[in-house]
Amino acid sequence: MTTKPKIIVLDDDPTGSQTVHSCLLLLRWDVETLRLGLRDDSPIFFILTNTRALTPAEADAVTRVVCRNLKQAIALESIQDFLVVSRSDSTLRGHYPVETDAIAEELGSFDAHFLVPAFFEGGRVTRDSTHYLIVDGVETPVHNTEFAKDSVFGYRYSYLPDYAAEKTQGRITADLVERFLLADIRTGCRDRLMRLEGNVCAAVDGETQADLDAFAADVLAAAAQGKRFLFRSAASILTALAALPPQPVAAEDMAQYVRGGKPGVVLVGSHVKKTTQQLEQLLQTQGTVGIEVELADLREGLSTVRSHRLNQVLDQVHTAHTQKKTPVVYTSREELSFKDIQTRLDFGAAVSALLMDVVRGLPEDIGFLISKGGITSNDTLSKGLALTSARLLGQILPGCSIVRTPVGHPQFPNLPVVLFPGNVGDADGLATVYQRLASDFE
Repeated sequence: MTTKPKIIVLDDDPTGSQTVHSCLLLLRWDVETLRLGLRDDSPIFFILTNTRALTPAEADAVTRVVCRNLKQAIALESIQDFLVVSRSDSTLRGHYPVETDAIAEELGSFDAHFLVPAFFEGGRVTRDSTHYLIVDGVETPVHNTEFAKDSVFGYRYSYLPDYAAEKTQGRITADLVERFLLADIRTGCRDRLMRLEGNVCAAVDGETQADLDAFAADVLAAAAQGKRFLFRSAASILTALAALPPQPVAAEDMAQYVRGGKPGVVLVGSHVKKTTQQLEQLLQTQGTVGIEVELADLREGLSTVRSHRLNQVLDQVHTAHTQKKTPVVYTSREELSFKDIQTRLDFGAAVSALLMDVVRGLPEDIGFLISKGGITSNDTLSKGLALTSARLLGQILPGCSIVRTPVGHPQFPNLPVVLFPGNVGDADGLATVYQRLASDFE
């Protein structure tokens, strides 16, 4: 009997597990921690590198360390077959090709690397090699959205071969990108996959989950015959590769994970337009109390300002909790300008450090924690809660994972934590997640 390959996901923020369940999320990547993932019964595990919050050089360095340790762990566990996924943003933001280049050099050789940004839970589809975001029912090429204007990861093209050429600065020209169109995928492309070699770049269409299911079946068949593949993808292809059964507890029933029927805390760091809309809706929901964290004066980097701000926020959090309310801690929404990218990244790190101090200072008997934003969620798990690993319970909303801290956690044992990406869900999404968890005490 042919065994399925282990699916190893290097996730540039902690939200790529948003279509699967019952697997491990690793917050560390030393050899012994990686062996936990390789030995786990689930066919898939995630290594949360948080590289989207780093500079290109830092992202390259972290990815290489992970891969070198993986190479050792794979040898120690005698793993023969594996697929590597560089999971990133479904709106094409991230360190491509920095991360795929590093993976290929450290773990190669690969026959192809596939660009698969389709993410159906978030309204992202790819047709004729062009990637679209569905906005209010209208398919919009992603280069015409706010995401393409990102000050760190901006881009000019939705047509994936042109995107690859732009991001590789012409090293991969558009005409060299293999295009797997819907017609190819739906009629079967196993023979074509077998002919790929030399880590060729391939753009993959996807209009429905069935498309990626069909493509994944052909990929797994080719891998079973010795082909080695690397993916740069959003989350929907992971559903297809892992082929998991339905999650154990339905999204609507996840209030059973809440500790002691107690109110929780919501932490909002993401600044994209969708998050702001969701925050506005949440703050109108019964049982919540808004606590704004002013950011403008943090640009000066003064520790006294940060300390004062932290004490202010925690006083308000504890007061709300005593009143059996759920505090919603959110960063101020105004757009700040910076002299260069490094300054912006440094400021983002300072804001995250403040928010993680907030996490560490939360009441220890909170019932749940909702973290809004990819980088915020990664830092919440790895720094605020100081986890080595967490078990993914499933999705509380399409595209929104819920994990639980270990029973032995020194401050928050068995705490359910929602990882809510910044650009996922409709305007009511954050309120819906809150209401699902708050149903026992509202």
